[in-house]
Amino acid sequence: RSFPIHSNYTTDTKSREENKKTIESLHTLSVDIKKIRRLKEWVLLQDVAYVKEIAGILQEMGADKTAVANILERCPEAILHTPAEINSQRALWQLVCQNESQLIKLIEQFPESFFTTEYHENQKANILFFQELGLKNNIITRFLTSAPNIFYNPVEKNKNVIDTLQRSYLSLGGSDANMKIWILKLLSQNPFILLNTSTAIQENLEFLQKNGFTDHEVLQLLSKLKGFIFQLSPTTMQKSMLFSQNVFECSNQELKQLVLKCPALLYYSVPVLEERLEGLLKEGISVAQIRETPMVLELTTQIVQYRIKKLSALGYDIKTGTLESLNGTKKDFEVNYGKIQSKKERPIFNPVAPVNIED
Repeated sequence: RSFPIHSNYTTDTKSREENKKTIESLHTLSVDIKKIRRLKEWVLLQDVAYVKEIAGILQEMGADKTAVANILERCPEAILHTPAEINSQRALWQLVCQNESQLIKLIEQFPESFFTTEYHENQKANILFFQELGLKNNIITRFLTSAPNIFYNPVEKNKNVIDTLQRSYLSLGGSDANMKIWILKLLSQNPFILLNTSTAIQENLEFLQKNGFTDHEVLQLLSKLKGFIFQLSPTTMQKSMLFSQNVFECSNQELKQLVLKCPALLYYSVPVLEERLEGLLKEGISVAQIRETPMVLELTTQIVQYRIKKLSALGYDIKTGTLESLNGTKKDFEVNYGKIQSKKERPIFNPVAPVNIED
C-alpha cells in the first residue's frame, strides 16, 4: 500500500464494523462502495472520516459529481485526511499548476500522489528547490505525479545527489557553461536518480573508469543511458559485460566499443540479454549479425518477432539482410518499412525513360 498508515486509525479488520455515516455519505456521492470494500475495506472501518468535506474541496476546484466519485473510488483514503491537510496540499500543488482546472485534472489522473500528505514539508521544500534549480513547472508537475517518492526525501538529500552529479560532470571534463543544462536534462529524463545515494553514483562512475572507459566516454554513456546507469550496481554491470564478452568473443577494447554503440549491454541484466539473444537466434539471425548491430538487443523478443514477420511479408530476408531494418523506435521502423515497401513496389521498367533507337 502506497499510503502510509497513521497511528490514529488501523487496518485491522477482524473485529471492526463499517462506519455507517461514512457509507451513507459515500452512497450520496454515488461512490461504488463495493469497489472500496474489495480494494481498501480498512478505510470504511475508521471512526473518523471527512467524506463531505473532501468532496466539497474537490468540487470547489471544479470536479463534477462523476469526477469526485471516481477520485474517491480510486483513492478512498482521501476521506481520512482533514480538510486543513487537503487545503494545504492544494495550495502546495498550485505553486506549479497553471490553474485549478489543471490541478483537478492531475488529481483525477493521480489521486494517490495528491492525497499523500504525510511529507508536506518535504514536498514544499523540494518544489522550491527544483524551481530554484531551473526546472520548469510542467516538469515538476510531471515529477509530482509520476515520481512522487522523490518529494518525500528531505531536501538536503536531493541537494546532496545533485551536488554529486555536478561534481562528477565537471571531473569528467564537462564544462561549467553546460553543467546546468546537463543536470536539468538528466533530471527531466529520469527523476528517479534522486532516489540513489551519492556513494552509489560515485561507485558506478569509478567502475566504468576502471573498465577502461575514458572520461569523455563515461559522459557519453551517461547521456545515452539518461541517468539509468545510476540505478545499476558495479556487480550487475560486471555480469552483463562478461556475458556480452563471452557471447561475442571479443577483446576488452572491442567490448568497450560495443557498449558505447549499445549501452543496453551494460544496462540490461544477464537474464534479459539471454532471452533477447535466444529470441534472435531462433529467428535464424547469427551472433555475427547481432555483433554488427547490437542495438537490436534493445528490443523485446515480441517486437523483434512482429517486425521480422512484417518484413518477411515483403520478401525481405532478415538472415541475409541487415538488422538495421529492425532497429529503432516504432516510428523509425515504420519509416524503414515504408522505404522497403516502396522499393519493392517500384516498377522495373520505367515507362517514361527515353528509348535508345539505333539509326
